[in-house]
Amino acid sequence: MARLPTDTWLSLPVVVINGRRSGPTLFLSGAIHGDELNGVEIIRRVTSTLDARNLAGAVIAVPIVNVFGFVNESRYLPDRRDLNRSFPGSPRGPLAARMAHLFMQEVVGRCDYGIDLHTGSWSRTNLPQVRGDLRDPQIRRCAEAFGADIMLHSRVRDGSLRQAATARGVHVLLYEGGEANRFNDFAVDAGVDGVLRVMAELGMWDGAVAPPCSDSLATARSTWVRARRGGILRLEVGLGDTVTSGQVVGSVADAFGTGASKIRARSEGIVIGHLRKPLVNQGDALVHVAESPTTIDEALIEATGVRDDLLV
Repeated sequence: MARLPTDTWLSLPVVVINGRRSGPTLFLSGAIHGDELNGVEIIRRVTSTLDARNLAGAVIAVPIVNVFGFVNESRYLPDRRDLNRSFPGSPRGPLAARMAHLFMQEVVGRCDYGIDLHTGSWSRTNLPQVRGDLRDPQIRRCAEAFGADIMLHSRVRDGSLRQAATARGVHVLLYEGGEANRFNDFAVDAGVDGVLRVMAELGMWDGAVAPPCSDSLATARSTWVRARRGGILRLEVGLGDTVTSGQVVGSVADAFGTGASKIRARSEGIVIGHLRKPLVNQGDALVHVAESPTTIDEALIEATGVRDDLLV
């Protein structure tokens, strides 16, 4: 992929599993943000489960896309660029553009579908959720099959892998779960089961598949509750909790608990993410609420009001 200043080459780790029968080609990508590690473990478990004799089509598994960020335990590349804002890339641009171009040419361009695996960032944790353009029948089909707690209808952001892949006719589903810099068993388990369910839905895998624990809820809107003052955060809700508009979900105060500023939900919904670290500054995003989760069809009616909070 590229050479370090020490003259050492960094390579992109890839495993290709070709099935005995014909079928679609699916890519699995992890660690586009180098500190988001759950995808690495999800891909390891999925590839160790698959057997080419029971596989139709092919799986191209890339557990560590941002090898520079992974080695440095950083979300970004050495020049502080975000790889997931650098697609489709260029063969002669900066490092991020070159890496994006290589990934598009060697991986995405060979595929029909993709599942891009992410976690929360900046000391945030996420409830297992999938994101995509649910107006696309193929994305909707995959999202429903994945069986995550929440399905978010979200637009693509300029420079993202999803945007570049969509422009090439590749249907990409994005998975979010857990937090950066560690393995979260609940998010890894949900990711492994979800990937295998998508493969079963696409006719690629006829092995054992665990049923989802509950029906997925869909939404097209979410809001972040932000800190009105700096201080120490004390949350009163967790991932998956249902909240009502105006409900107190925590407080920010000084070390003695005095001068507390109550944090209230701005809408009814489900907590799909929250900050993990207790020290916050004024304006920090604290609690992410998916508004009024419902069915996909009802969520799509609200799609014209999708907020930028969902852009990944």
